[in-house]
Amino acid sequence: MKTRSMMSLLAAAVLATACATAPVTTPTLDQARADFVAANNNPQVSQYAPLEFKQASDALDQANAAAARRESLNDIDRLAYVAKQRIATAMEVAKAKAAEADIANASRERDQVRLEARTAEADRAKREAEAAQAAAAQAQAQAQAAQQQAAATQEQNAALAQRAAVLEALLVELQAVKTERGYVVTIGDVLFATDKASLTPNGMSTLRKLADVMAQNPNRTVLVEGFTDSTGSSSYNQELSQRRAEAVASALSSLGVPRDRIAMKAYGEAFPVASNDTASNRQLNRRVEIVLSNEGAQIPPRTAGR
Repeated sequence: MKTRSMMSLLAAAVLATACATAPVTTPTLDQARADFVAANNNPQVSQYAPLEFKQASDALDQANAAAARRESLNDIDRLAYVAKQRIATAMEVAKAKAAEADIANASRERDQVRLEARTAEADRAKREAEAAQAAAAQAQAQAQAAQQQAAATQEQNAALAQRAAVLEALLVELQAVKTERGYVVTIGDVLFATDKASLTPNGMSTLRKLADVMAQNPNRTVLVEGFTDSTGSSSYNQELSQRRAEAVASALSSLGVPRDRIAMKAYGEAFPVASNDTASNRQLNRRVEIVLSNEGAQIPPRTAGR
């Protein structure tokens, strides 16, 4: 009686916890709970199968805990199924042992009771085998998922490595210079019509290669910066550097680079890369620099250097 009373309290606690936390549930879990209550109310279970019933109670606790944590319905169903089978096992064991106890008082029923016991044992073995098979299938599915994830990661890494190699080759071809702000591609004065903002065919060829880089690297942006030498007025130089920067930005856009990935800034005669004392040096200062951002990063503002 004391054992049965403890089992009753345990069953009440299990059901009270399930209701208080309002967990998810499934038909299998509901049935397992109902079977548990029925087994707890069966005096033969506490008398003949206390160990099996304790195992059933522990299995149901696991299913209720999974429901309280709102795990997947498949996991809850699997745990509830195991609990349901263990409850059934406890019922069958109690039934078998009660039948065996009756043999002493009813020898004429001995053969039938033994048959029932053997049947119950076979059913229990079948249920345990099914539970083991279900657990093995789940483990296999998890292993396959892990293998697929590993293969996907490996494929992604290979694609990233290939993309990086292609990017490196294109940047070398464009004579890009790596800086803290990103890669800098210079469109020199010779790639524009003389004293104009229109690009020459060679200038467009350079931008076409850069547009290919942008297409293959969607997480990068560009900042187009225009510069001139110090010849002429500051206002004219500012306006010319603006027009040349706009010409490059428009060309990139026409080559398929989205405008929201293109920023633009004109500096006029500021930030020279050489002195303006010779024609060749002044030609170096008449340029457009295109800063290709680092992967997924913003381009920092220009300082005294690049």
